[in-house]
Amino acid sequence: MTPSKLLLDRHALEDREAATLAVFATRSTEATRRRPLGEEGRHYDYRLAFQRDRDRILHSRAFRRLKHKTQVFVPHLADHPRTRLTHTLEVSQIGRTIARALALNEDLVEAIALGHDLGHTAFGHTGEAVLQRILAGQEDEVPLPGEVVQQVGTFKHNYQSVRVVDLLERRYAGPGLNLTDQVREGILKHTAWKRDFPFPLPDPAGLHLGEACHLEGQVVAVADEIAQQTHDLEDGLRAGSVELGRVERLAISRQIIERLGEAWTSERHRWRRQNLLVRGMIHLLVTDVITAAAGRLGRFLDREGIESHGAMVAAGRSYSQTTVWFSSAVQPLFEELKAFIYQFIINHPQVNRQDWRAHRVITALFRAFWSNPLNLPSYVLLRARDELGFPYLRDLPMAKVAGEVAGRYHSSPGFARLVADHIAGMSDRFALEEYRSLELPGPDHWPAGEVS
Repeated sequence: MTPSKLLLDRHALEDREAATLAVFATRSTEATRRRPLGEEGRHYDYRLAFQRDRDRILHSRAFRRLKHKTQVFVPHLADHPRTRLTHTLEVSQIGRTIARALALNEDLVEAIALGHDLGHTAFGHTGEAVLQRILAGQEDEVPLPGEVVQQVGTFKHNYQSVRVVDLLERRYAGPGLNLTDQVREGILKHTAWKRDFPFPLPDPAGLHLGEACHLEGQVVAVADEIAQQTHDLEDGLRAGSVELGRVERLAISRQIIERLGEAWTSERHRWRRQNLLVRGMIHLLVTDVITAAAGRLGRFLDREGIESHGAMVAAGRSYSQTTVWFSSAVQPLFEELKAFIYQFIINHPQVNRQDWRAHRVITALFRAFWSNPLNLPSYVLLRARDELGFPYLRDLPMAKVAGEVAGRYHSSPGFARLVADHIAGMSDRFALEEYRSLELPGPDHWPAGEVS
């Protein structure tokens, strides 16, 4: 047999995919992009569209930086707390489990999951909240002009993730990663979004802002919730933020303990009990999502009289945003768990101290970059030249810099957004190094340096 007959090209893979996916799953052949793909000397095409997107995200700089971004507990204080990267991988694993059970497109789910948090700031959700306050003119230490505040928009990590993949990553001839619209939409809609939201998306086309997300995107949204709550709980237990006895009294825990039976009562080792409970939560929640979604989808197909993928496409997105979500019986259990984690883990003094530090660091960095743009790396100032049409400050005579900054930079919402982009892309490590360099300089301390 010749080697060519043993190889599956893209068309063969698309045929095999169509034969195995459910009628309500997204096909790779339906993928659309903002720009055509470059040829780049390729002579053999063996990747499906969403598989290619997964690879582009995986090789991006923004993805690599996730390893140094906090999830809840500061990762450099111990080896085992989740980082934004390990959280992302766990979302991908849970998402693919759900997608496979429902015969949805696993490649699309994986690509969305790997890209969903690329826009997250350093220091977890606190970094996001601080940038929101600064851009809203609510931070006295960074007094943005009123006209800038009125036009610059706000900050939200899912929108910033789209901005990263559409604009900020620079690996190809054009800006961004040129991902499919289906992946871009899933990244945006993995958490709450609005049709008219004051955030400068570079290219809103293809995001279907007025519609429910496709089902693969819904899988990532619920997988993100499951991974976040169960693994924040595990990290909190390991850090001693909450006692196992308190967790055992939750309604979801009581159900799991009852199901475990002898496996629970005979286990005397606290760490293994803890792991039994967390695994049990994941199993209960994932199983519930799969069975609840299958029931809703079955009723939807019957109601609409859909028997083929073509009929599904013709029907449009008349399903709800919570088609792939918890059942009405399990939803209250999940909400109780989420409230418990906020009270005892997210609001724990150790985490609160991290949040205070995050506020100080991000506010100081924004103030330093805004008040004197020469504190910024050259590549950010070059973005101001190329995207905003500003003079490149390092080319100006020093006597003209102050006037240029006061007259043009400080009246520009676009420049405020460039500063927000720069800070949002930082890892915890890099942000702390920049803070020390700018606010706590010493004779043996050098700046963190530029990354082109």
